[in-house]
Amino acid sequence: MSLPDLGRYGLLATQIHHNPDPKTLYDHALAQEPSSAIAASGALIAFSGEKTGRSPNDKRLVNDPEFSADIWWGPVNKPIEPEGFKQARNIAIEHLSQANGLYVIDGYAGAEESCRVAIRVICERPYHALFMRNMLIMPEDVGLPVFETPDYTILNAGRAAVGTQVILSLAAKELVILGTEYAGEMKKGVFTLMNYLMPKQGILSMHCSANQGEAGDVSLFFGLSGTGKTTLSADPSRHLIGDDEHCWSDAGVANIEGGCYAKVIDLSAEAEPQIHAAIRFGAVLENVVHNPETGEVDYTDGSITENTRCAYPVSHVERALIPGVGPAPSQIMFLTCDAFSVLPPVSRLTPQQAMYHFMSGYTAKVAGTEVGISEPQATFSACFGAPFLVWHPAVYARMLEARLEKHGTDVWLINTGWTGGPYGVGKRMRLAYTRAMIDAIHANAFDKVEFRQDPVFGLAVPTQCPGVPAEVLDPSQAWSDPAEYWRAAADLAELFRRNFAQYADETEARVLAAGPASAESIHQLVASAETV
Repeated sequence: MSLPDLGRYGLLATQIHHNPDPKTLYDHALAQEPSSAIAASGALIAFSGEKTGRSPNDKRLVNDPEFSADIWWGPVNKPIEPEGFKQARNIAIEHLSQANGLYVIDGYAGAEESCRVAIRVICERPYHALFMRNMLIMPEDVGLPVFETPDYTILNAGRAAVGTQVILSLAAKELVILGTEYAGEMKKGVFTLMNYLMPKQGILSMHCSANQGEAGDVSLFFGLSGTGKTTLSADPSRHLIGDDEHCWSDAGVANIEGGCYAKVIDLSAEAEPQIHAAIRFGAVLENVVHNPETGEVDYTDGSITENTRCAYPVSHVERALIPGVGPAPSQIMFLTCDAFSVLPPVSRLTPQQAMYHFMSGYTAKVAGTEVGISEPQATFSACFGAPFLVWHPAVYARMLEARLEKHGTDVWLINTGWTGGPYGVGKRMRLAYTRAMIDAIHANAFDKVEFRQDPVFGLAVPTQCPGVPAEVLDPSQAWSDPAEYWRAAADLAELFRRNFAQYADETEARVLAAGPASAESIHQLVASAETV
């Protein structure tokens, strides 16, 4: 096939490298960038420059009249007028036209035909090209020819010496990146695009991991950073569909991506063997510290950034499904790290409770996770991925509810946080207990036990679980002072109510009713505990 015509973008390129293989990209990275290296494991080590994480405050959506009414404008989706996009695009085109050579990666988002979008990436760094070769689904992986005309294009001029801008134009079908070389901007730019396109087609886009059991049952895992999503979905007894982004269509569940982008800070072969084994030739290690003589990576060293990452093809994961597709999920896990030690370690949700907790997207950050945090802080991120939403969260939640009821999918809230008291008093839930609860869900073991109703959040809590002490299943029993527990529960319930108030005007009454009990009811529980 002939080289793509970049003149259609206004680009003047003297040399074009179209879908180069990993070996070529290694050679170019090592020749062009003295900071690049090869790890002892065979992965390419690359550095993203000043920006070692995403820049959400610099993300913009173009306020095109054709699309404006669809967009959830606010702190997540900040508008820029078409003229501002045009100016940024001109800077990107001018910068890329001056590069010695350009890399063009043509691949797909969406492993299943109904949710497949052709994406073209134009960039100047071989590391960026290899990154997106891993994260997109390459045509040969799905048995398709290389396309001539993409649906959407990424113009990555991250090295341009201007202020950081990440701008998506739905009208122009382009994402422009300026002033940041962090590769994750491309990955999440594609996800943001999919979060607009898929609901428009009646397909639910989701920020979750997915795996499949030997019997064909699919599980989805939603969760913010630190909740255990990667660890719990990487189950050696199940097949990985994908680790981060998926679509749920009438055809079932499909991975949006062709690869995984895993955090590697403190990575060990013992704790996360699947990820450790995936870091080999073809993978990209970002911003890690290594021994230049041996190539050995020190995964405990966060001196460059705590956000050290590795991008690798999903085919590097043993027992991964290629292509990443499966039937509708049998069970969904909402993972939360509740540092206040209030939520039960496992509970089953009604479809309406699922909508409520989906739109809430709760977890808690603890001391040490971010600069300035000295005590637990509640964090809410709508649909467990607010920075990447385009429509109002209620749009995604309604689609979720419809699918849950159509397929009879069970939804479980799993608290991987603290038990016996809040952070600093209690202790983190044992991973072995959490795994036992998820194993029980997969084995349908909870079908045979009694449930109690949590009086604060109305959740159905199993009274027994194989391999887990009964007292662990009831957080109020794990605290030494029951009255302290109920006061903490009252505080957390109030945080949920305050957060959800922003969605109340566009949310159905049945969903609002699925939230925590009233403050008056909870205060009665506190008073009763104090008199005991």
